[in-house]
Amino acid sequence: MLDKAGMDALFHGARSHNGFLDRPVPEALLRDLYDLVKWGPTSANCSPQRILFLATPEAKARLLPALSPGNVAKTTSAPVTCILAYDRRFHEHAEALFPHNPGLYSSFARDERHAETTAFRNATLQAGYFILAARALGLDCGPMSGFDEALVNQTFFPDGRCRVNFLCNLGQGDSARLFGRLPRLAFEQACSVL
Repeated sequence: MLDKAGMDALFHGARSHNGFLDRPVPEALLRDLYDLVKWGPTSANCSPQRILFLATPEAKARLLPALSPGNVAKTTSAPVTCILAYDRRFHEHAEALFPHNPGLYSSFARDERHAETTAFRNATLQAGYFILAARALGLDCGPMSGFDEALVNQTFFPDGRCRVNFLCNLGQGDSARLFGRLPRLAFEQACSVL
């Protein structure tokens, strides 16, 4: 079990950041981040998450027109903005990802709807790992919805193979720009034991 410091880094003390300090995130750290994320389990090891790390002003400029107004300042302040996406044709990696039984993936190749649902569900799971891994590496996260999904897909995934799930800013958060911590539901409100 993690000690209190570890739990605080991942959960109790971690926050969703709205502003970031002007400190770069080196590519080596982004590689370390992915090297943690990739080990999280997915169904049949399908691993459909794809990540675009927008680390230059030019790359971010392509994203800005798709953002809702409330997300522009936080995105421009972040050293890196990640487009967390999913590969709708993840099954093409069957030989590498499921070598002991690659034929299991054939149902995804035949059923586009089944592949889409599986890709979205498992990439969302991987996005949760992404946030925890980033926090474990000392990075702060600012996950965001507020964007024009069609425009992000058109701009960054024009061939249609991948689709955006959500966006996440990364860097060293500016604690002066945090909102007060919001409450969460109690166990009895959110859970049942049968």
